[in-house]
Amino acid sequence: MLHRVEGIVIRSMDYGEGNAIITLCTENAGKVGVLVRGAKKVRSRHAALIQLFTVGEFVFFRNNGGLGTLNSGEITQSHHPLREDLIKAAYASYACELLDRVLHDEETGSFWFRQLTACLNALEEDKEPGVIINIFEMKLLQAAGYAPELDACVICGSQKPDDQLLISPRLGGVLCRSCKHQDPPALAISPRALKLLRLFAALDLTRLGNVDVKEGTRLELKKIMRSFMDVQLGLRLKSQNFLDQLDKYEI
Repeated sequence: MLHRVEGIVIRSMDYGEGNAIITLCTENAGKVGVLVRGAKKVRSRHAALIQLFTVGEFVFFRNNGGLGTLNSGEITQSHHPLREDLIKAAYASYACELLDRVLHDEETGSFWFRQLTACLNALEEDKEPGVIINIFEMKLLQAAGYAPELDACVICGSQKPDDQLLISPRLGGVLCRSCKHQDPPALAISPRALKLLRLFAALDLTRLGNVDVKEGTRLELKKIMRSFMDVQLGLRLKSQNFLDQLDKYEI
């Protein structure tokens, strides 16, 4: 059966001699794997279609599910500037790999197509990459059923002033000081960082404006969100390892 979808290339891998398999996050067909024959060969008309972050219309044959075979395609947005910039490419790769690993095929669709589109566009527009990715991570945690509790203590349910709260990635949310013994390694969190986490939880990436976050708060948010991702999802991503390496060289 012939299928026509709008999709974003979130994974691309070599297959055999000169071929490639791409994974698409599509607008209406979930997550789809497509074989692109001859894509790696010199002068292939499909070479540009297999590049990460490429947005386009893909026409492929597929019978009874499984892997499709590309018939034709047309690029609508190449995101070439993302691939040219090491930092942007690293964050964009992380977003794509995270989406690919966390969500099942049937869970990807219009919402995630829009969120990833907004994420890639924001990275290309030079918005703060750490903030963009933190919001994207929050959306993934929510979709996976691990949304953090940010308004009341996860143990006793009390609502304390923000300056009297800690945050526990292991327990899944904020912790009042009276319950700190339930998780002694719980992290300190500033009222400003907590307010931003609540904003991230409520925010849709498609409506993201310019969020001005001081460097100290960005680092705090990065540490907290990384802890949540590690503890709640336990993924080991190649793109995350690369981001960690980049951190060692950032000023």
